[in-house]
Amino acid sequence: MKILVIGSGGREHALVWKIKQSPHAEKIFCAPGNGGIAALAECIDIKADDVAGILAFAKKEKIDLTVVGPEVPLVLGIVDAFEQAGLCIFGPTQNAAELEGSKIFAKEFMKEMGIPTAEFAAFDNIVEAKEYLKTSAFPVVVKADGLAAGKGVVICKNEQEAIAALDQIMGEKIFKDAGAKVVIEEFLEGEEVSVLAISDGTHFVMLDSAQDHKRIFDNDQGPNTGGMGAYSPAPVLTAELKDEVAKKVIAPTVRGMQRRASPFVGVIYAGLMITPRGPMVLEYNARFGDPETQAVLPRLKTDLVDVLMAACNDTLDKIHLEWDSRPAVCVVMAAKGYPGDYPKGDMILGLDAAAKIKDAVVFHAGTVSKDGGVVTAGGRVLGVTALGVDIKSAIAQAYEAVSKISWGGAYFRKDIGHKAINR
Repeated sequence: MKILVIGSGGREHALVWKIKQSPHAEKIFCAPGNGGIAALAECIDIKADDVAGILAFAKKEKIDLTVVGPEVPLVLGIVDAFEQAGLCIFGPTQNAAELEGSKIFAKEFMKEMGIPTAEFAAFDNIVEAKEYLKTSAFPVVVKADGLAAGKGVVICKNEQEAIAALDQIMGEKIFKDAGAKVVIEEFLEGEEVSVLAISDGTHFVMLDSAQDHKRIFDNDQGPNTGGMGAYSPAPVLTAELKDEVAKKVIAPTVRGMQRRASPFVGVIYAGLMITPRGPMVLEYNARFGDPETQAVLPRLKTDLVDVLMAACNDTLDKIHLEWDSRPAVCVVMAAKGYPGDYPKGDMILGLDAAAKIKDAVVFHAGTVSKDGGVVTAGGRVLGVTALGVDIKSAIAQAYEAVSKISWGGAYFRKDIGHKAINR
């Protein structure tokens, strides 16, 4: 098979790496790819949001399966365009991708389907939103309605902080049109966990759980990022809770999208808070998580191409996933200054040495090849993943690999996976 992966981050490197292990994969392309993906696939200089360009390439090359990594092409309707052209593509349609594309759509959908989530109110008027805060119990969470690269969520301890968040999101438009509307919702106490399920529109299979680390600094301090590391499985999600999530979150999501005549084919990502009231949905994503994918896929024993094709062909009920019992830990190495402004073009040293660490793999996120080497080209630069016999050894292996890599101002959290040890 000829397979095309869309995207340029660590998630896409992990997808290409896993697809490469399949006997079905004869030739892999990635648009646009990055410095690490280039070693495994032919990188095509087409941006992930260039739907027409990607479609033309897929037609010309007679691509057998296209796998969409990031959310933007999904929300732009790339799946609809491919399906109209009779091409096989893994991902939800534009209507189904609204689960991620609009926080308001997602919250109203959950309310309609009885899916457990925080109480909320939606606004398209900043004056009305500020008025609502006068009667709110704090803390609250203010969320930009649209896509904001994982950064459009602000936890506000008091009314002043919430007003400042509204001024930035709706007034200054720091997330552009994504902040034209907002959701203000109750703050949920508990421990977060990410649950990913693959759906064919009718059936679904659950992937093993993972826990992301969103804040930039240790001990969950500082501003939100796209994710500073992850581990899988997350012990906070017990077998009983996983069953509860399947019944109360994933199954009604699949059923509800069918009912709306927008069957969801692809990855349903439920970001959950495990609260005293049980698991509650914080947000949906409509694709593989990043950096969760870099921690989950190294543990998957089943051929990923078989799973993706079953989803496209409505035969997921015939798929049984097998897992490596060993945990995996992914530590994100970021450029100095991220999630704010950061430099680019620093030469990365030690990649070969890191790859020699037992059961470690280095996934590239923001890199490009230059002058025979690899240089930084993004905020999150690398995702360094390792397996271990237990969570402590997986953490040790991952950080040993991290210690081999350097560039000017490289930054990473030192506490990835510690919540799992504490359990």
